[in-house]
Amino acid sequence: MSHHPSDIAAAFDDSPIMRQLHDLGGRRRRLEDVEIEFTGQTRVLTVSNQKGGVGKTTTTVNTAAAIAALGGRVLVIDLDPQGNASTALGIPHSADTTSIYDVLINDVSIADAVQQSPESDNLFCVPSTIHLAGAEIELVSQVAREKRLDTALREYLDGLEQPMDFVFIDCPPSLGLLTINAFSASDEVFLPIQAEYYALEGLSQLLGNVKMIQKHLNTRLRVSTILLTMFDGRTRLSQQVADEVRQHFPDEVLQTMIPRSVRVSEAPSFGQTVISYDGSSAGAIAYKEAAVEIVKRGAPRRKGRK
Repeated sequence: MSHHPSDIAAAFDDSPIMRQLHDLGGRRRRLEDVEIEFTGQTRVLTVSNQKGGVGKTTTTVNTAAAIAALGGRVLVIDLDPQGNASTALGIPHSADTTSIYDVLINDVSIADAVQQSPESDNLFCVPSTIHLAGAEIELVSQVAREKRLDTALREYLDGLEQPMDFVFIDCPPSLGLLTINAFSASDEVFLPIQAEYYALEGLSQLLGNVKMIQKHLNTRLRVSTILLTMFDGRTRLSQQVADEVRQHFPDEVLQTMIPRSVRVSEAPSFGQTVISYDGSSAGAIAYKEAAVEIVKRGAPRRKGRK
């Protein structure tokens, strides 16, 4: 029995791959039509999850690059001794680079450590270096050790002629003095959660830590944004985790979910974000949509501040 070519074409048109491509094309066009206004108010977000491997750094750099592509001025502070955010943004961070370590330990100003990412005129980074690995211990003896980053960041932002729209702080996956410095300097916590079985397990620990910081160091801190990463639409488990997280945090979870994506994983090895590495890929489109959501939602309402 022979099939007419148009039947085969029609069947192919209705294949999952074609549906996905049509869908991506539509999403890409919608993104092109998006109009974004930046208010000139700086939002400072710590990207945190005490559980490793959830796409924390990936989320930091790709969201930052996507907001920069929308026209926002964005600073990434790489507070993770591994320096993966610096690498992905194409920022040199050898041992002798002026880095966030010098800001925290040697009172160097952020203005002297900040570098522009080759990806965008709007994207800046304060790099991490290997010295940061020892900073946890060195911070113990410093005056106002929990507030070092907060003080340096306020000073830097106050001195800018053109304001930053966003500051993203990428911190290590542990609650040491570096993460406490990040929480103390932030208004918002941005939480990437992997859509997998134990996703909610580390969450109560993180929320407990945020409460502790709110009480003792920073009353303005809020968990404002939760993003589901590594989502696999083919599995019921991914869907169940997504539903459960939405049930617990209806206001915080973004509609956008980041799919598992080879392109997203490949990009950092080329010293790029997925936004510049393959901006039309499913992963890049998803991060761009997440960025639009974050900007449009605006900063959470404050319940008074210190």
